Amino acid sequence: MANELQNRNNLFDSLMNMRNWMNDDFFSNLTPVADHMKTDVTEDDKNYTVKIDMPGFDKKDIHINYANDILTVTGHRDTFDDDGDKDGNVLHSERRYGQMSRQYRLPDVNKKDIKAQYKNGVLTITLPKMDETDDDENHIDIE
Repeated sequence: MANELQNRNNLFDSLMNMRNWMNDDFFSNLTPVADHMKTDVTEDDKNYTVKIDMPGFDKKDIHINYANDILTVTGHRDTFDDDGDKDGNVLHSERRYGQMSRQYRLPDVNKKDIKAQYKNGVLTITLPKMDETDDDENHIDIE
């Protein structure tokens, strides 16, 4: 009886290890894009500041849009020229290419004064908040 229980436990352990291995292998190729556009968002009384790691992108391939309280940042990177050896063999590659995009909900931004800077692989976007006088809301008192 003890031998049968031990075999059952070994089979269960083997199945769990196989499941973990399959999940690791399967999901390793489905890493969210967010992992490749690491972002810090800070806020103070006057601005939102968004810093996004985008190493290896050309400035001309980064597009920024702000509409309906949503900041959208999209980057496009072509394939890498240095992939593999002289025969094109690649053993392992984690660098991504293609199009990547992130969105951030940042309300009440003064659109005309948004500024962006790209330096040393970091995109910094400063989004000034609207002054209360700039607000489109118009309170009407009831008589």
